[in-house]
Amino acid sequence: MAILVHAVLDGITAEQYDTLNARLQSTPEIFDGCLAHACVSTESGLEIFDLWESEGKMQAFAEKMMPVATSLGWPDGPRPRVAEVHNHWVPGAAG
Repeated sequence: MAILVHAVLDGITAEQYDTLNARLQSTPEIFDGCLAHACVSTESGLEIFDLWESEGKMQAFAEKMMPVATSLGWPDGPRPRVAEVHNHWVPGAAG
């Protein structure tokens, strides 16, 4: 079942995000199972919204991503909110 992940990253800058994202993009297989991703700037930092095929795929990503984020000085933050998705679709896509 697909899940939506919402992470609130107070104190993280767009520059810090861009650095982490560039590092992760060098191993694109890390994103296996990610259906969509959006990063939004807020007054206090960033918010991340991800749509994953399953919680297992998201956990596999997190296990690989977190050591990279930690090596870049990202602090441990609150756990993201995870919710089961009732329905999702992409405009213009078959199915």
